[in-house]
Amino acid sequence: MNKVRTRFAPSPTGYMHIGNLRTALFTYLIAKQNGGDFILRIEDTDRERYVDGATEVIYKTLKECGLNWDEGPDIGGPVGPYIQSERMGMFKQYAEQLVEKGEAYYCFCTKERLDELKAIQEASGISPMYDRHCRNLSKEEIQANLDAGLPYVIRQKIPESGEVTFHDELYGDITVDCATLDDQILIKTDGMPTYNFANVVDDHLMGITHVVRGNEYLSSAPKYNLLYKAFGWEVPTYIHVEHIMKDKQHKLSKRDGDASYEDLMAKGYLKEAVINYIALLGWAPKGEEEIFSLDELVKEFDVQGLSKSPAIFDSVKLKAINGKYIKKLSPEKFAEYAIPYIRQSVKREDIDLNAVAALLQARVELFTEIPEMVDFFDVLPEYSNGLYTHKKMKTNPENSLGSLKAVLPVLESIDKENWDQETIHEKLFALISEMGVKNGIVLWPLRVAVSGKAFTPGGGIEIAALIGKDDTVARVKKGIEQLGG
Repeated sequence: MNKVRTRFAPSPTGYMHIGNLRTALFTYLIAKQNGGDFILRIEDTDRERYVDGATEVIYKTLKECGLNWDEGPDIGGPVGPYIQSERMGMFKQYAEQLVEKGEAYYCFCTKERLDELKAIQEASGISPMYDRHCRNLSKEEIQANLDAGLPYVIRQKIPESGEVTFHDELYGDITVDCATLDDQILIKTDGMPTYNFANVVDDHLMGITHVVRGNEYLSSAPKYNLLYKAFGWEVPTYIHVEHIMKDKQHKLSKRDGDASYEDLMAKGYLKEAVINYIALLGWAPKGEEEIFSLDELVKEFDVQGLSKSPAIFDSVKLKAINGKYIKKLSPEKFAEYAIPYIRQSVKREDIDLNAVAALLQARVELFTEIPEMVDFFDVLPEYSNGLYTHKKMKTNPENSLGSLKAVLPVLESIDKENWDQETIHEKLFALISEMGVKNGIVLWPLRVAVSGKAFTPGGGIEIAALIGKDDTVARVKKGIEQLGG
C-alpha cells in the first residue's frame, strides 16, 4: 500500500475560515494516524480574490493550532514547488497529452458565441452546457486555426454516453450519467489551467492518496475521475465533508464575525478548545468523551464517524468546551492569560491580580467575560436593594441591614496589619456563631455591599481581603446607609 499523503490546499483570501480550518484538521489527522505526510499547497491562482499577507495568516494559524506540515512552500520537499502559481508552466503539456490521446480537444469558440448559446439555453429552460461545437473538428481545421493564431481553450472530452462511478468514503459509490456532464475547460485562453484541472494534476504529481474537501465538489468528482482514468493515474480516496452552518438555514458568514479563527481568538477562546470543538463539527467520537487534545484526536479520529448532515456551529457548546480547557490550565498559565483582561477593569495598584485570577478560574468560560466580572474592584457600581433578597440564603433588605450593622464593628476592629482572608473569616464566623444564624444571613449581605453585584468571583470575605480595610468599611457603611440604617 502507498504511504498515505494528504494535502491542505487553501487559497490566500485573507483569513482562516472555520470550514477551512476543519478541512486542514481532518486532513492532518488522516495523515498522522496512518503514519503519513501532511502537505501544504497554496492555491493562489485566483488573482481577483488574492489578498497580500494571507499566506502568512495560513502559516501562522496552522502552526498555532499544531497542524505542522511535512512539506510546503516554506520548508520545501521532493515534489515542489508548493505554490500553485509557481507550477503554471507544466499544466499545458498535460492537457496536450490528453488532446493526443483523444481525451481533450481545442475549442475556438468566441465569447460572443458562448454567451449567445448560454442565453438561448437559459431561455429554453435548459441547463447551460457547451454544445461541443468544436469537438469533432478535423486535424486540418484545427491546424489552420492554430496557424491563424485564433485564441482557444482546451476542453475535456467527456464520453457522450454511459456512466461514470466514483467512490466517496462517506457517500459510498455515486454513479452519474455522462450525458449530464459538461466538456469542462482544462486550459484557458491565456494558457493557464482551470482550478479543476490544476487540482487533479497537482494531486497526482504530489502523490496525494486522500483528498478531503467540501461536498460542493461532489458534482465535480465524476469529471476528476474521468481525468484520472484518461491519464491512467490512480484515483485518490475521496472524503467530501458537509458544510458548517450558523443555523439550519444560514451558512457561517465572515460578516457576522463568527466564521474565522482570528475572530474566535479575539473573542478570548483558547486555540486548543477551538481545535477540539472544530473536530466535533460533523464528526462523532465512538464513546461519550468529547474533550480531546490534538494527539488524542490523532488516535480517536475515524472517517466512519463523519456525518452526511450539515454541522451546526453551536457557540454555547464551544464556550462550554473552552471553559473545560480553562479549568485544566495551571493557575500560573491561567493568570498569564487572565491578567491582561483583569487589567482592562482593575487599574488600582493595591489589588493582587494573581489572587483575583485564582478566584476567576473556576468561573470563567471565556476570557472576554473577565472585565465585566471584576469591574467592581475599582468602583462600586450603583445597585438596587433588591440584590439583598436571596431566597436560598433567606435574606431580605430588613435582615441584611441588621447583618451589615453587626458586621461593621467586627471589620473595624481588625488591624490593617492583620487584614487578610484568614483573619476576616475567623472574626466573621465567630460573629455568625454568636448571632446563631446560618452563614448566608451574614455573608450574602457582605458580598452585595462590597461588590454591588449578585454574581462575583469569590464571596464577600475574599473580596474584602483583596480591596483592603478602608474600602471594605466604606462600602459596608454605604450599604447600611442605602438600606436606610
